[in-house]
Formats: sequence, structure tokens, C-alpha cells
Amino acid sequence: MKSYSHKLQSVFPSALIAVGCLLIIGCGGATATQTPEAENSPSALSTPPAEDTGVQRFAGGIVSDTGNRQQTPKVEIDLYIMSRCPYGVQAIQQIQDIAAQSGGEVGINIDYIGTEGRGGKLSSMHGDEEVQGDIDQLCARMSSPTDEQFWRFMSCINDDWRMIPEHDAECAASAQLDLTQFDACRNGELGKKLLRSSFAKSIQVGATGSPTIIIDDTRYSGNRTLMAISQYICGQFGEQRRIDYCRSLPAPADVELFAITDSRCGEDCDVSKMITSLQGIFLGLKPTVLDWSDPEAQVIFRASGAEKLPVILFNKSVENDTGGFAHMQRWLTPAGQYYQVKVRATFDPEAEVCNNGVDDTGNGKVDCADETCDGKMICRKETKKSLEVFIMSQCPFGAMALLAMDDVLGAFKKKDMDFDIHFIATVIADDEGEKISSMHGQSEVDENMRWICARKHYPRDYLKYVWCRAGDYRNPEWESCATGKIKKKVIEKCVESGEGEQLLLEDMKVAGNLDIGASPTWIANGRHQFSGVTPKAIQENFCEHNPGLSGCSKELSDERKTETPAGACGN
Repeated sequence: MKSYSHKLQSVFPSALIAVGCLLIIGCGGATATQTPEAENSPSALSTPPAEDTGVQRFAGGIVSDTGNRQQTPKVEIDLYIMSRCPYGVQAIQQIQDIAAQSGGEVGINIDYIGTEGRGGKLSSMHGDEEVQGDIDQLCARMSSPTDEQFWRFMSCINDDWRMIPEHDAECAASAQLDLTQFDACRNGELGKKLLRSSFAKSIQVGATGSPTIIIDDTRYSGNRTLMAISQYICGQFGEQRRIDYCRSLPAPADVELFAITDSRCGEDCDVSKMITSLQGIFLGLKPTVLDWSDPEAQVIFRASGAEKLPVILFNKSVENDTGGFAHMQRWLTPAGQYYQVKVRATFDPEAEVCNNGVDDTGNGKVDCADETCDGKMICRKETKKSLEVFIMSQCPFGAMALLAMDDVLGAFKKKDMDFDIHFIATVIADDEGEKISSMHGQSEVDENMRWICARKHYPRDYLKYVWCRAGDYRNPEWESCATGKIKKKVIEKCVESGEGEQLLLEDMKVAGNLDIGASPTWIANGRHQFSGVTPKAIQENFCEHNPGLSGCSKELSDERKTETPAGACGN
């Protein structure tokens, strides 16, 4: 029997998802590009608008020893952080350098992310220590005679941010802040008042991830290096606002990108949002979008070795932007002379489009009459009283759905529900050849084969094995579930002889043809896709397309069979 690899390629779940959502790491519920509007935030319902504290906001420009600002910043950076978030610390370090090098042309405003609960309790992701750290930084800002002294304080605490707030007082003394004012603020009501106002400002802009960076009222979602942020500022505002700092800044490296799409594919091949996100990472990006009908697109597509659309390819010029290349590298894979961005691509441009009334392959067969459309959802026949589920055998959500089916099947007569299980997996190639791969590794591939062998050899009883394994899917000891009519030796022989492999490869085609990648996914009557993990949810969706069956009138539970949260494995 062949060996199997559990290596899975990381992919974006959709070509439409902005790169920033996936690539910009941060603390909190969302990154800068993911955050909801303030009115949609649960915290916004209980937090009042930002109040006027009477304290001047710190703008981060360089000031004279007398405390008078030398100039008004030409660009403002609003930074929203959590004081003990390492990514927020890194952002401060980079932006602090920009403020210093720009000679006051770039100003910085810092606010903090958290919530106010009942009784005025202030809380933040990293606990009470972070709340105190936030307060200390706000009080340091107020107690700094000059901007330079505030930045000395910030550099001191961020050099060892894990010690926040333990060494904050020591850093305040080192930075020569007004210690009387600092201590009174951090230990009294003023510090809490400042933080309450700061939290409200973060909520107003929808900042829930640390760091959230807003430059002149526009969210920044690119690389957070000093050079990348500087180039963004200079590209957007340098000439218009005559920023002297930008004159010495090198221009961003030119990076060429080819995006191949197909007008027949519709929204599934729309790459516009992806390109917009990539432009935030590669400021010198020069994108070329080609439709499959263009001969150049087909030449590039085949040279890259790609199989499906959309495909997004960088040429080697991407290496010239060292920061952007490093930022993107885990989402790039070599593709001939290109680097291919890993996106969800499902459209085969050389196959028949099954619903456009055109003979796309030129073989005289149109739409569903063409063999390449076999198994596609649009060409499937309506099969009353059928229910299929597509799963991964070690997916907790798939296990939950299968355990629910024990109740569902018990509610229906055998003649009223034809139930079947299909498997989600893929074939990958490595140095040893082609191998079956599944999300949860080699053990899942093996378990998939045991399930399909049980179905082949014990069609009337295999669900007893399935339910036994689903109830303890993390346990590698499968043998205890091979009981009664199901024989351990029969399952072992099926798997080890290669029979299980062939059965699984054939079954995987069903999910592949339907572009199903999430476990569990249900299909009623061969045509109607839905999701659900409780007995009641499965029953209701099935009965929507099969009304009048006696099992539809029975009361089933809407409780999950395990404590696993709602969701799915895969895309």
C-alpha cells in the first residue's frame, strides 16, 4: 500500500478575501481590515462617545525644549493598540522612528483598545495588567514636558514590554517625566477617565485589533515596517503636502503581477479586491489583468503550471521588495518562472461551462451533455428522499453532524430517507509521487479508508462503526469499534490491500466535482446544499425539499451532540 502525506497547502478561502485580513497579524477579534463599523460593535452599545478630557492629545511631532511644537504635522497617524500586545509594540517602534526621522512632519496619536463593563469596570484582552499599562502610557503622555521625553518613556517600557506595568514608574523616572503628576494620574481617577475616553475613541472607529493603523482617516493594511509605512505616506501625500522627509526616501520597488480571470466565471473569478489589498503591501505594484480569451493569458497560465482560475502570479521582480516579499512569502508558491498567490481557484477554463448554452470544448456537446459536466451540481438529477453529507472523518464538526444523524434516521422510515456519506480529501504530489491528503493529517486519511471499507463490506451496519468513531474521533484505537458483524480483519485487509485507497479516490471525486471543501456539507435530493449540525437543523432542511414525510412531524433536538462550537473544517 502507498504511504500517505498529511501535508496540506495553505490557501485563501476565497479570491475575494482581502490579503490584509489574513496576513496582518494582531491581537484582538479583528485586524485593521476586518474591523466592523462602530455602530455594529457590541461594545458601542454600552460605551459613551469619547469625552473631552481637557487634555491635549499627543501628536508625536518633535518639539523644542520649551515644549512648543516646531510645526504642525503634515500627516497624522492614529494608532490603536493594546499596551501588552507584541504587535502593537512593534508598530509603535516603527511609527516612532517615522515621527523622529520626519522632523515633526508626521504626527502620531495613540489610543487604546478595550471595553467598559458594568460599574465602570475597564477591561482589555491581556487582563488588568494591560489596563494599568494603558493608563500609565496615557498618564505619561500628559506628564511629559516634551514629546522627546514621552518617547523615551515609551522606548523604555517597550524594550521589555512583558514587564508592563511593573517597570512603568522606573521608566517614567528615567525619562524625567513630572513624577508628581504621573503618579497622581496613574493611581487616581484621572487615569481611568483618560482610558475610558481612549476606549471610546477606538470603538468609534471600529478598532478591535491591535494594532489598527489609520493614516489621515484611511485604514492602513499594508506591511508594518518603517519603510513600507513611510513609502505609503509619501506615495499618498508626499508631493501634495510637500513633505521634505519624502525627498530622501527611495521609491518603492516595481513589482509586476499578472492576474488571469475569465468572464465566463463571474464573481468567483473577480480579483479586484485581492489586487487592491496587494497594492497596500507592494506600493510599486504594477498589475496586469488578463481574461482567458487573451492568448497571452493562456501562455502565462500554462507556463505557471496552474490548473484552475483565478490565478495570481508575481514574476521574480517581487523579490526586489524585500519587506513585501517576506510579508507574503508563506502565501506564495513557486510556479515555473513565477510565484503564485495561494487563492481558492475552482474554475477550469478548458472545461465545458455547464450552463451557458455554448459548446466551450468544441466537441459538439453542449452544457450537461458534455462528459466534463458529469457530477456538477447544475447537472445533477433531482433525487427525492436522498440525503448526502460530505465530511472529514476527524473533523469535530463533521463528527457532531454524524452523531446527530443517529436521531434523524431514527425519526424517518427507511424508505423515506436514503442517506450516504462522502469524503473530502485531495491528491497532492511530492518527490515520492501522488498521495492522498486530508486536512487533519495521515490519521484522517487512514480513518477515511476504514469508514469507506466498512461501508463497502457492511452496507447495512457500517453506521454503527461510524457513530462509534465519531463519538471518540481523536482516539487512535479504532479496533474497539469493529464489533458485531463488522470484523477488524476485514477492515484491515481492505485498507492494506489498496482496496480502501481506490474506494476513497473514487468517492473523493464527488466532493471534487461539486467544489465542496467544508465539513460538514449536506445535499438534499442531489441538488440542494445546506449546513447544520443539530438533529433539528438537518431534519428541517431535508423536509423543506421532502414535505409530508412522517419523520418531518417528529420533534427533534436543536442541541449539539458535543460542546464543539459551531463551524466547519475546510473552506
